[in-house]
Amino acid sequence: MTATTGRAGRREWIGLAVLLLPTLVLTMDMGVLFFAVPYISTTLAPSGTQQLWIMDMYSFLLAGLLITMGALGDRIGRRRLLMIGAAGFAGASLLAAWSHDAGQLIAARAVLGAAGATVMPSTLALIRTMFHDPRQRQIALGAWGGILTAGATLGPVAGGLLLEHFWWGSAFLLAVPVMALVLLTAPVLLPEYRSTRRTGRFDLLGAALSLAAILPLVYGVKTIAVEGWSLLPGLAVAAGLLLAGAFVQRQRTAANPLLDLGLFRIRTFSGAISVNSIAMFAMMGFALFTSQYLQLVKGMSPLTASLWSLVPSLGVGAAVGVSSALAGRVRPAVLMGGGFLVGSAGFAMMTQVGPHSPLALVLTAAGVLAAGTVGTMTMTAEMVVSAAPVEQAGAASATSETAVELGSSLGIALLGAAGAAVYHHRLDGALPAGVDGEAARTAQDTLGGAATVAAHLPGRLGADLLETARTAFTDGLHVAAVVGLVFALGAAALAYRLMRHLPAAAPAPEPVTA
Repeated sequence: MTATTGRAGRREWIGLAVLLLPTLVLTMDMGVLFFAVPYISTTLAPSGTQQLWIMDMYSFLLAGLLITMGALGDRIGRRRLLMIGAAGFAGASLLAAWSHDAGQLIAARAVLGAAGATVMPSTLALIRTMFHDPRQRQIALGAWGGILTAGATLGPVAGGLLLEHFWWGSAFLLAVPVMALVLLTAPVLLPEYRSTRRTGRFDLLGAALSLAAILPLVYGVKTIAVEGWSLLPGLAVAAGLLLAGAFVQRQRTAANPLLDLGLFRIRTFSGAISVNSIAMFAMMGFALFTSQYLQLVKGMSPLTASLWSLVPSLGVGAAVGVSSALAGRVRPAVLMGGGFLVGSAGFAMMTQVGPHSPLALVLTAAGVLAAGTVGTMTMTAEMVVSAAPVEQAGAASATSETAVELGSSLGIALLGAAGAAVYHHRLDGALPAGVDGEAARTAQDTLGGAATVAAHLPGRLGADLLETARTAFTDGLHVAAVVGLVFALGAAALAYRLMRHLPAAAPAPEPVTA
């Protein structure tokens, strides 16, 4: 960093590349695993319950430990925590790749989630430490946000390509060289930062309550999204909410809390987190419909669908670049409100998609939707880390990422439930004659079930069932798009109201020299 201006120099920008690499790997992780599950099932023969834990253990631990790890990084040093997490992630990846049974793989996934919880808030907090100039920080965080989207998009593609040529364990080895590079370069390129303000004991009870609250919440919401409402996940959500209340009370009374609740009295901080959660609710809740549409309505293979899903990411990259370029001239309230209006247009376009719509319409709608929402989310990340005191940047970043996880889970659950309800209603009494009994129940459950049943029916009957089911699915997609449209419009109004006091970003003033 140059001494005269406080602006980042070559070392900081190279250091940013180091921070983006583990971020990319972490966001690719879930997508890579989607393709590996069938191979894992054949090789390790997990039970149905074990297979669910293989998929979910990572995200459960990641979400549950984010706040704890963000606060820990502020205390012991963000670079140190990043390196601990990188080493843990590399080691757990090796363990996962050469797992001999399902239990070992589940344990490795748990360690991966815990390690990921150390890496994510550390990268965002270190960007806050390295880039003091608001315009440069906006550009750096725009790159960080773009990498999140790129990882989610590239994960399935990378997984499919690896598994076409290597064994299932290769899907986990992508992280090893990346994390090794982080361990080698971080001491040279990344600054260390730890808070000097807090000297009391670490809030272990608060950490336990944070984990105990997030785990049942995420479990309950995800289970309801996949299986529908039942008593156990409902009780899990209720227990999570009660424990979340206990966590908040603990943070109010603890001498050295994990999270300073006073941060939420900062309008910019609380507003950015609220808007970001709504954006993730709408975008991630609808993403599942898009992938199912490509595979089950358009009949694409998973790999082909993932390759086509790269097209909307071009719009995302352009939106991130435009929002970063305009940040110095346009007020955040206008930029964010406008971004959500663009996303609303994407949802509106999705209401026009039918079973036989051209692929260009679907991809254009998905690109507009994602461009509008992701472009604004990079701005909210900058607001979170800038609004919080620098010594609390780790905890602030972790709080934002936890809200994103919860918003995503709720979106998938509620939009998924809305679409499923419409699908069931449309098929009730509308199945072709000859489809009854167990076949009818399977077809009415999901579009995937209907496709399986149709494949075993003779001639025209199978085609009629598939056409009816695809029409019902797109009707459900339209309802989910309308819900997403309402939330996007609400986010636009909320962003404008809460952020209108903020001026356009301006370069930091040069320090006064003698």
